[in-house]
Amino acid sequence: MKKRTSGSDSDHRFIAFERVIKNGFVSFGRNIWLAVAAIAMMAITLTILLFAVVANSTFRHTISDITSHIDVSVYLKDSVTAKQRNDLITELKKTDNVKSVDYISKEQALKSYRDQNVSNSDLLAAISETSNPLPASLNVKPKDPNNLAAIKDFLDRPTVAALQSDPTSYSGDRKAAIDKITSATHFFEQAGIVGIAVFILISMLIIFNTIRMAIFNRRDELVIMRLLGASPWFIRGPFVVETMLYGVVAAGISLVICSSLFAVASSTLQASSLGLLDISYSSHYFKQHLVLILLVQVGIGIIIGAASSIVATRRYLKLNR
Repeated sequence: MKKRTSGSDSDHRFIAFERVIKNGFVSFGRNIWLAVAAIAMMAITLTILLFAVVANSTFRHTISDITSHIDVSVYLKDSVTAKQRNDLITELKKTDNVKSVDYISKEQALKSYRDQNVSNSDLLAAISETSNPLPASLNVKPKDPNNLAAIKDFLDRPTVAALQSDPTSYSGDRKAAIDKITSATHFFEQAGIVGIAVFILISMLIIFNTIRMAIFNRRDELVIMRLLGASPWFIRGPFVVETMLYGVVAAGISLVICSSLFAVASSTLQASSLGLLDISYSSHYFKQHLVLILLVQVGIGIIIGAASSIVATRRYLKLNR
């Protein structure tokens, strides 16, 4: 008898759960026009969240790409001997934050100059009329491009400066670009967090009011269900399922919007001169993580909807006990 009772209880719970799910879908279809505002606000929230993640990843990729090309060029006088050059390379390699040091001879510098200006006949003609005016140099690759103090201090020593034909070359434009992009990344991170929090709150308030209106429209039905002994979760369940569906639909809308915008950006903005940002990376990142993005979007939408519904239904049940 106990086994039958246990089996009967299990079947009853399964049937009740099935009815909760079914009633949730029915309520979703019945209240779809009432839920348009809630779904729209959730879609906006999820879209902002997705753009914040992709933008942050794009900024970090851009910073990494720029810093990987940053180096310090030390131009040597023609009178520097091989021993002086080798001693300088040895000392540089011992300096903090130095990753590598490469020697570029006068001949290599001239060849690189010609390769870079192969389409400019005037410059090639000018360089051919004189003996090689380009100095030999040391290409110093730092470990951290944002911390060049140790390298600069070493190169500014009088004994080292005496070996240099020109001031040390360091791309100020690249350094300024890194600072700007880093600052923009931090700003977008903070603004994104604030914006997402605000829109999540607004979404929850709209869903809360939507559920309140749905509960009000069905108040007689719910009262009868409670008088017949329906458990609180059986009453709350359809509303929770309904708002979870809001989240799923909103995630789908958000994904379509973002996919369309990234497609437009990759085909139009990429062709224009946008400076430092690699627009194509945003589209690539979105496509590469599409499944994960979809799962996260749906998960967040479900959590927002379910949490709002639970708060609204609990408040309703408390007011009507």
